[in-house]
Parts: sequence; structure tokens; C-alpha cells
Amino acid sequence: MKQREGRPGQKKTSGPSGESRRDDRAGRPPKPVAQPAVTREAAVPAAVVRPLMIRSGERPTERVPVILESLGAGDFHLIDSGNGEKLEQYGPYRIIRPEAQALWRPSLAPQVWEKVDAAFTGDTDEEGAGRWRFPKEALGETWPLNLLGVDFLGRFTSFRHVGVFPEQIVHWSWMKEQVAKAGRPLKVLNLFGYTGVASLVAAAAGAEVTHVDASKKAIGWARENQALGRMEKLPIRWICEDAMKFILREERRGSQYDIILTDPPKFGRGPNGEVWHLFEHLPLMLDVCREILSPKAVGLVLTAYSIRASFYSIHELMRETMRGAGGVVESGELVIREAGTDGKTPGRALSTSLFSRWVPK
Repeated sequence: MKQREGRPGQKKTSGPSGESRRDDRAGRPPKPVAQPAVTREAAVPAAVVRPLMIRSGERPTERVPVILESLGAGDFHLIDSGNGEKLEQYGPYRIIRPEAQALWRPSLAPQVWEKVDAAFTGDTDEEGAGRWRFPKEALGETWPLNLLGVDFLGRFTSFRHVGVFPEQIVHWSWMKEQVAKAGRPLKVLNLFGYTGVASLVAAAAGAEVTHVDASKKAIGWARENQALGRMEKLPIRWICEDAMKFILREERRGSQYDIILTDPPKFGRGPNGEVWHLFEHLPLMLDVCREILSPKAVGLVLTAYSIRASFYSIHELMRETMRGAGGVVESGELVIREAGTDGKTPGRALSTSLFSRWVPK
């Protein structure tokens, strides 16, 4: 399935998307017994459903609440926010986009907000289409950006997004550090990989990456980003497929990964009519991800957007999924802190999403 609702170039899809462990389990506990998964009848084709595992052992220890905060990085920072909007810096451009959680008044003067290069107008819903207004001069569809040493293209899309979700910088920085210090090539699986920035960050750090997204346009954009940074020789597999189908097949094959990033949408449809409902199908997705984690796995990262839920809902699900695996589950929110016009003046924190992350220790 495709990414979160309203990502550019996508129909509203995602779900059993995005993308058994090997039998070399010496010294590991017996495989858990299966029990039926709870799913809506016919919501997903029967071929992609398998029972959830009954897991035993202690749940991982917990670290809550955890607030992972970014003040920006590279060519991005949040300048100001308020009145249901956010003012951002993306490389040379200042951009205004809708932000429902910015309930307060802007800190900066109206004149600062008026001197922007682009502003998204129209439907303010996450999945709603609209258009861009360019107060100064017409701008091209794309422009070059850089985050964490990776070059990629920003793009003015009809769904208000620009090709990167900068709150993920904290996860990408963590992943980059894990890959760099591993002393071996880690295998990274990026589900609902979108425009490939996370995949490029991981591969540039030395990982072998499998990037999965159901949108051909998103995969094409990711390849553009790879070419822009002259990273064509990096070990990245670009897979255009429904995420759930992919990971179920990887489970049957006995494939394993050291780090799994999964960034599913609230609702979506896959290329062959697969239906994804986050609250119904996330348990199975995490369950399969657990099965394809390697014995020396470094982490399983889940991010959830635009849902009416506490982070505790995905936190407790992650702890149950990882029962018997040891380690710790840390969960909370991703936030971006305002940084002013200079990118260095801390202001208010803008919450963007929920997350849960399992790490082995």
C-alpha cells in the first residue's frame, strides 16, 4: 500500500502495504503457536492474511513518555507557527502550509509571514487537494534540498506536501548512528518509503536497504533523488508493491532485517484493491515485522499520523508484539521546535505524530 493519506502522486492507499524468520533458530525459544487474527471480513484478500502469533515471555521494559524533538537540520527548519498554519524554511524558500495543531497565535510579525515564496491554499485536510500560491514569482515544480548529507528534490504537490517529513529527522539520525557503529553492513527495510530520503540516509551510512512503496510515482521520485545525489551505486532495492504482501512473502522466504522502519497511513487502498485500516491491520503488520527481524536486530520503528489515539495505543501494541524479545519499547511523540528566522532561536514545540520504537537494550 501507499503511504500516509494524501502523499503526493498517490491515490488514497496504503495498508496491507508498504512491504518467517529463517529456521536457523538454534538456542532460541520455540516458535509461538498461532491464533486467529481479528480482521474485518473481506477487508484484505485472504491471501495476505495469516494468524497472529501467541507470544510468551516478559514484555520489554518501557520508556514513556518520550518526546523526540528536532530543531531542524540541513536545509530545513520551522520558523514560526500559529492560526492553523506553519511557516517553514526549505532551502532557499519560505513556505506556508496548513497545520491544524498550531492553535496559538504566531510569534513573529505579520510582515515576516507575508514575505514568503509559496503558500498552500485550498483544502486544509491532510488528504485534501489544493494549489500553491507564489506571491513573489512563479517557481518551478522541484528544487534541490539536503538533509543529513543526502541530496533530494523538494516538490510542490497538490496535497500540500513537499517530499519530506522533517519530523522523521530524529529517527533517521538514530538509524544513521546505528548503521555507522554496527561494524557490519546492516540490512534496513523501509516500509511505505515514500520519496526515499530515509533509504538514502541509511545506504549512505553503509546499510543494505530495501525500500517498499506501492506508488510508482513515489518510487520514481525516490530514484530521482538517488540520481541527484549520485548515489546510483548504493545498495538499495526499490520495490513497488503493497507493503503487507511484501513482508508476508519475506516471512515465507525466511528473509531477515536488522532495522525496520514502518510509516503506515490511517487508511488506504493498494494497487489491486487491498484495503488498509490502521487500527485493524497494524497488529498483523507489526507481528510479521517481528518475525522478519534478525536475531541481532537493532530496532523496529513505527510512526503513526493523523489518528485519534494516544501514543499508549501503539506503545502497548509494540510491547505485546515484542513479548519475549527483551529490550525496551520507547514511545511518545515527534515534535518540531520553532527556530525563528535564523534557524537557531528555540520557540514552541509543534507536535507532528506518534511513535513507538523497540530497541534491544
